[in-house]
Amino acid sequence: MKVIQISCFIENRPGRLHAACEALAAQRINIHTLSLADTAEFGILRLIVAEPEAGKAALDAAGYVTRQTEVLAVEVPDDAGGLAGILAQADAAQLNIEYMYAFSTAVGARAIVIMRFTEPDRAVAVLQGAGVNLVAPIALLAKA
Repeated sequence: MKVIQISCFIENRPGRLHAACEALAAQRINIHTLSLADTAEFGILRLIVAEPEAGKAALDAAGYVTRQTEVLAVEVPDDAGGLAGILAQADAAQLNIEYMYAFSTAVGARAIVIMRFTEPDRAVAVLQGAGVNLVAPIALLAKA
């Protein structure tokens, strides 16, 4: 199961992150999770939002450069070695992971790792074939 992520290119200066989040808030778009990676001049804000099309439109209207990307929301046991086991499955299939970031729904319950694979369709097949739970967008914040 794939999830749509918005990547937003953002200047690395005070107030730009707030303005991007405010553009989403003004349209009542809920952010489920995000990651911000920066360089000296700009950053990439990666977001999973409740309504990806509306979120992209809101950021575009606010003057940001955005794009949508398919990522996987992988459920990982929230214990030592949980992520290592999933990465072992990806490694055995020679899947390339471009980047990832995570959040937890409750301590000890489950963690969700957002993973960007070079070949997302093959990653879905491999991980589901190994019994890994891929979380649907609607279930991202559901109780474990």
